[in-house]
Formats: sequence, structure tokens, C-alpha cells
Amino acid sequence: MAVLRFGFMDRREEDIIHAQSVECLERLGVLIHSQSVLRMLHEAGAEVDLKKEIARIPEEVVNGAIKKAPKAITLGARDPKRDLKIPVSRFPFVSTGGVTVFMTDFETGERRKATSKDLADFARLTDAMDPVDAFWPIVTTSEVPAHAQFANELWVSFQNTTKHILGSAGSGTLGTPDAKTQIALGALVAGGPEELRKRPLFSVLSCIVPPLVFEAGAVEAQVEYARAGIPIISMSMCMGGMTAPVTLAGTILTLNVENLASLVITQAAAPGASHIYCSEATLGDVVTGQIGYRGPEAPMIFAAAAQMARRYGLPKMAGILGIDGEAPGVSVPFGEVSAVMLSTMSGTDLCSGVGGLDLDKGCSLEQVVIDSLMWEEYRAFMRDFPVTEETAALKVIERVEQGNTFLNDLHTVRNFRGQMLMRTKKMELYGATMSDRMVADAKDVVRKTLKEHSVEQLDKDMLVKGNEIINAYAGSQR
Repeated sequence: MAVLRFGFMDRREEDIIHAQSVECLERLGVLIHSQSVLRMLHEAGAEVDLKKEIARIPEEVVNGAIKKAPKAITLGARDPKRDLKIPVSRFPFVSTGGVTVFMTDFETGERRKATSKDLADFARLTDAMDPVDAFWPIVTTSEVPAHAQFANELWVSFQNTTKHILGSAGSGTLGTPDAKTQIALGALVAGGPEELRKRPLFSVLSCIVPPLVFEAGAVEAQVEYARAGIPIISMSMCMGGMTAPVTLAGTILTLNVENLASLVITQAAAPGASHIYCSEATLGDVVTGQIGYRGPEAPMIFAAAAQMARRYGLPKMAGILGIDGEAPGVSVPFGEVSAVMLSTMSGTDLCSGVGGLDLDKGCSLEQVVIDSLMWEEYRAFMRDFPVTEETAALKVIERVEQGNTFLNDLHTVRNFRGQMLMRTKKMELYGATMSDRMVADAKDVVRKTLKEHSVEQLDKDMLVKGNEIINAYAGSQR
């Protein structure tokens, strides 16, 4: 099938990144602030310095981890019809952004902290948005104790969407207890630990601290998740010029080393565990310190990350999408919008960002609607088109002959719908996308959706048990 793909490096350049990644892991290693994980890696064949907390990972251990990791996985959903099977053959599955620090109030437009009620609204709205395939809890619930936020966000999300959920790993001394709590909630909803292992209803983003550092709580939680069958998403967010070399190649090398090291940890913990190669690495703005999501280099780095993941045969999450302006709407230059959207054409399986504002520091309900509509338009570029002798249609050309029209030929009548973007259903926002009515119309969609869209509820016994789990964990540190 012919599918539009945006590439960046040639094979020789891939070889350089891979060779230097192996050398970096063997000679320099990675810093891991966990004695238990270091000992586990030593048993797996790494050279470990427990005092300096450095693990140097030989090439054969890296190759072994790549070989053990599944090349295709299913991200389960409460509604099995919404399961996500990756790798994809056409456009990627997309999710909301996550872990924002503010939202814009739906009525006043003012920036404020979010609550569990807001998170429920985002989850239910996303559940109704067909172009969005998964839900990453997009807000930080401010009324919940800090140590219990990720677990609470997972539990609220389970109640308000039947799509797959991208969770987040806890950190510090609470990483492992948080992981166990989230796994218990997932097992409750799935019908038991083995059912959760067979069809994981959530995955977890486990971020590396750039450059080349694994924080104790998060990496120990990663081990717990892997052993429970929860897919690990090893997100590298290094920034060229700040936490990675300033060159594109240096940034790509850093993100690749971080992903390979994380993969080794997952496979050492649970051979054959699902692991998703992931990067949101960009160049950094050395003047402001801002992450360069919308810069022209971003899609190149995302494309390179997808290429390296494809080289290893790993499921991949690279790139972002969404307008991501300072306020709801399309408030950034066309070139910046295009740079973000191009990152989805790298051949990645997953990407996130729907609903984000201000370089993903914030979010809004209406932006979820706007980004969903934009993605519905952009993903048409990545439809698959078969190139065969039949579709090349030489016989049709022969039948029509030189100088004539194909318009009234039977072949055109039978096939034109599959070639052109035909909008068989329209959202209320069509027709307003380039006008100042956009945000107002998006608000109308939000109001209507939250009023009319219902999500299948968890049964009462499950709700009671889940509330007991989350309340016990929330109160455990008081």
C-alpha cells in the first residue's frame, strides 16, 4: 500500500546513530538512582557500579532486549471495539495531551487549576470525539493529595471513557506504591490481574530524566508495571542545546540511547513485556528555555525517532499534534501548525497533544474539539492507496483512448469515492474553521456533547471497590 510518510535520515545515518548509541551504552552507560534496578541489570549482563549508580550495558544485552520485545501489541479498552492494535498501517492513533498545570475555564476563559470534575468532563468529551483514539489524563487534579494524583486520574478516567488510557508513572519514594495502586484499579476494571495482562486497559508513560538519568521512583515503578503486563512508553524529552547536544544528530542520539536503556530495563524485569519506543525530544530555545514543539526541526527529530524505532521493530510513539497556542483556537502561524501536523506523518503508531495550550502547559475543552477536527482533516493525507496493475488502470486508459475524458467511464463511477475526501458526516464546526466563530462554535459542541453523550458506567460493586482502593491510597501519606 502507498501511504504518505515523512522520512529524515538515510540508512547510513541510521547506522551512525545506532553504532554511537551502542558505544554510549557500553562505555558511558546511564545513571540509575535505584539499587534494586541496578542489581537486576547486573544479573541481566550489565556492568554496574553501585556506588556511582552507573549501569554500562553491553551490545549483546541491548540486542537481546530488542529481540525479546513484542513487535506488535494491543492496547486494550473498556469497550473491546476500541482496542488499538499497533503497529498501524495508515495514520497513527492519537490521544489528548497530559499532565498540564492549568486549564482555561470553559465559561470565563480564565486560567485556573483543574479538579476531578474537570478531568471527568475532558474524558467524556474525548470519549465522544471519533478522531481521538485514546485518553491521556489531560489535567492535574488539584484537590487530590499530590502522591495520589496519577492513581486518582486513572480511576476518574476509567469511569468516564471506554477508550484506552495513557497513565503516568509516579516518582520519588511513592513510585512503587503508586504503580501497585494503578495496577489494582486496572485489574478491578479488567476482571482480574490475568485479564488485565491479556488486554491492558491502560499503558504508562515512564519518562527518562535527560540526559541519561532514571529517577528511582519512576524506574522502580516501571519494573512493577512491566511485570504486571502494563505496556511501558519510554518517553524521552531531551532538548537539544540544554539536555542534549545542540545538533539535530546529537539530540537524536540522546533520545535513542535513553529509549534503548529503558527497553533493556523493561525486558530485564519481564522478558517479552510490551514496550513502546517514545520521544517528544526537540531542540530547546536557549534564550527562553521553552521546548521547541512548533519549530521546523521538530518534525525532523520526530521522524528520526520513528525511523529508529522502526529499525528495531518496536511499537512507537513519536510526535505531537494540535494547535497548542496560548489561547483556544488557531492562534499560531500556519507554518507552526504545519510543523506540528507533519510530525504525525513519520510512520509513528501513536502521538499525543489533542487539547493542549501554551506548549502543552495548559488545555481547554474547546481546544479538544478544534484539534479533533483538524486531525480529521490531516489524517486524510495518510490514507492508504494500493498501487497495483489493476489500480494503475492501463486497460482503462486503453479503453478511453487519447484525447477523451474519463469522467463518464464506468471505472470512474465505481472508484471515485475511494479516491476523494468525501465528508459523509459533518460536525458543527465545519465552515467555521477559518473564522472568528471557531471558538464559539467549539463551545457549542462541548455543551451539546457533555449534555447528550453518555459513557457506559462501571457496575456499582466495582465503583465501591475502586473508591475504597483510591481513598485508602490517598489517605496513606497523611
